Amino acid sequence: MSKQRVLLLGATGETGGSILQGLLEDPNSFDVEVLVRPSAADFPRIKELADRGVKVHSVDIASLPELVKTLVGIDVFISAIDPWSQLAQLNLATAAKEAGVKRFIPCAFTTVAPPGGIMALRDDKERVYEHIRKLYLPYTVIDVAYWYQLSFPALPSGRVDYASVFPRLGVHGDGSMPTMLTDLRDIGPFVALIIKDPRTLNRLVIAYGDVLSENETFRIMEDLSGEKINRVHVSIEEVIASRAGASAALKADPENVGARMLAWGEDYKYSKYVRGDNTPEHAQYLGYLDARELYPEFKPRSFTDFVGELLAGKVQKPYASRAEQIKKFKKD
Repeated sequence: MSKQRVLLLGATGETGGSILQGLLEDPNSFDVEVLVRPSAADFPRIKELADRGVKVHSVDIASLPELVKTLVGIDVFISAIDPWSQLAQLNLATAAKEAGVKRFIPCAFTTVAPPGGIMALRDDKERVYEHIRKLYLPYTVIDVAYWYQLSFPALPSGRVDYASVFPRLGVHGDGSMPTMLTDLRDIGPFVALIIKDPRTLNRLVIAYGDVLSENETFRIMEDLSGEKINRVHVSIEEVIASRAGASAALKADPENVGARMLAWGEDYKYSKYVRGDNTPEHAQYLGYLDARELYPEFKPRSFTDFVGELLAGKVQKPYASRAEQIKKFKKD
């Protein structure tokens, strides 16, 4: 199989960084290039990539002619665009179609849920998918469940605080609802496998490492750390009420970044812990292929393995550069 020429948008983000690493680790399969907005062209991370020999394209993604020119000759275009800019992908998809891109990977990379008022962020993504299908643009939608890096509780000793984004995680309902989880670092290797596979063309794929309830993730943390965690229980009624409040606040002030982030966070809780959307069974119902079944040779990290690294001080905190934004999320 000849090398695929792959262009990645969002290489400096958390998901995009994992994807970039996964692609660069397979130089026999991919020639990797990155697309950045002109405002990001001078970022240190982008300069580092250029110094490593990665071709960098600085393009105004609102300019269709510029995009088409850049995308000509690209086999796979991967969008790991920021959550605020999901609808900018409408223009990206149109450009990809005009340029003859062989496979478009829109910015999915989220949990499994049906469209239609359950998760506002996902509904924006679904608008992009609809546009892709209207264009008859070859595509693959890749969802990756919920990160391990956002799914562990704090310990009384404080020994995992260094990597914690949400230190006061609660237990929702009775804590028994299962949900798919994955290690952020495994997203890249999964994507590398998926975009080489003709079986995944024009399909939805779910990639994940474990399926665990909150009770199970707390127990694993306790068993491996030897510490007892005080559980703060959040009732289903509280989840529903909190989501309604966050939605109302966003509606009253739609340009408020903190309100939008809070509403997205509440949608995740509602989908995962009230509806129970994010499971392999529901993914299968919605038409997803299961990456665990497609690629049995790839062994993603288990949550238990992740916790072992976490306790050893070897886990990198995500969103470290966006700490102030994260603080705007409401803690459980």
